[in-house]
Amino acid sequence: MRRAHLNHFSFSLPILAMTALLAACGGTQQGGMPNMPPPEVTVVTLKPQSVDLRRELPGRVSARLVAEVRPQVSGLVRKMLFTEGGLVKAGQVLYQLDDATYRAAYSSAQADQQRAEAALEAARLAANRGSELVKSKLISAQDNDNLQSTFKQAEAQVAAARASVESNRVNLAYARITSPITGRIGKSAVTEGALVVANQAQPLATVQQLDQVYVDVTQSSGEWLQLRRDLGGSESGKVRRTAAITLEDGQPYAHEGVLQFSDVTVDQNTGSFLLRVLVPNPESLLMPGMYVKATISEGQLASGLLAPQQGITRDPKGNATAMVVGAENKVEVRNVSVSRTVGDQWLVSDGLKAGDRVIVEGLQKIQPGMPVRPAEAGAAPAAAAAPAARGQGAAPSAAGGG
Repeated sequence: MRRAHLNHFSFSLPILAMTALLAACGGTQQGGMPNMPPPEVTVVTLKPQSVDLRRELPGRVSARLVAEVRPQVSGLVRKMLFTEGGLVKAGQVLYQLDDATYRAAYSSAQADQQRAEAALEAARLAANRGSELVKSKLISAQDNDNLQSTFKQAEAQVAAARASVESNRVNLAYARITSPITGRIGKSAVTEGALVVANQAQPLATVQQLDQVYVDVTQSSGEWLQLRRDLGGSESGKVRRTAAITLEDGQPYAHEGVLQFSDVTVDQNTGSFLLRVLVPNPESLLMPGMYVKATISEGQLASGLLAPQQGITRDPKGNATAMVVGAENKVEVRNVSVSRTVGDQWLVSDGLKAGDRVIVEGLQKIQPGMPVRPAEAGAAPAAAAAPAARGQGAAPSAAGGG
């Protein structure tokens, strides 16, 4: 009985020792938990800065000047005097119509003018003689009045004859159809031998001036109102606004455009209005109808706040929020309003202010109200690494003490 009691005591002694050791080690861990450092997060401190407000808008290229060539007299096309797709000069003859009829009418009008001028000369002499004879009372006053009236009628007939000559000269000139502007001409709608009619609906050809072209884009009225709010209600139209053009294949265009005007009427069907950009086109790379994108500089915001996009999140309802390091380095949640992207950042219109520290990294390991160790983005990591190194050096000592 005594041996059994001793065996039981000797078996329980190691268990008690192990239990005491585990209790001691457990107390060390529980005592160490509150001493763990707060999680480190990367922040960006917001600073007011000048912001160039830009908007990328789709658009179409159109010619700066377009002239549709139409005949002003009727006739058969005798010659076509240009190369389709080539460059033509203002005043260059494009089509020669059969002008025999107009030439004959012009000659006839010239003959009528000569006849009228001869009659005028005879009436003038008779009127002068009548003025002298009436003074001597060799003819009556009535006869003299008739002579003066005939002279006036002869003057009117000469004026009418000269107008007829000019009209027929113009019609004869219209038989030579010329280009109204300098530019590139498209395909011809008629060939030699075709009959054309004065002022017909279908143009014979179209000439377009392409050394400078327009890029017509549309902007929604909502975006325009937001722009005015961003600029504090100032009138951005007083500033020279430029536009960078991106081609249909995504490549940037070499020449910068200038905004010419903004339309004054909003389209009721689309809720947008027209913006027209004038773009140099010396290489004739831009062609009418081509699809491009125009990034328009809409104005300069003197003091704007830009927040990194990774620091702004949205809830299921679409509301934007940001995690900010507030007082005592504790995490705060802010509801923010953003108006547009500027590069890889959001332009903040409400909810944040200058000096706020927005968390951009470490969001997955923090919660509102939790203390954190903020580290400015781009700062040297040495200051943050030193506390971690001291914590690692103390761990062996604690384990040894346990």
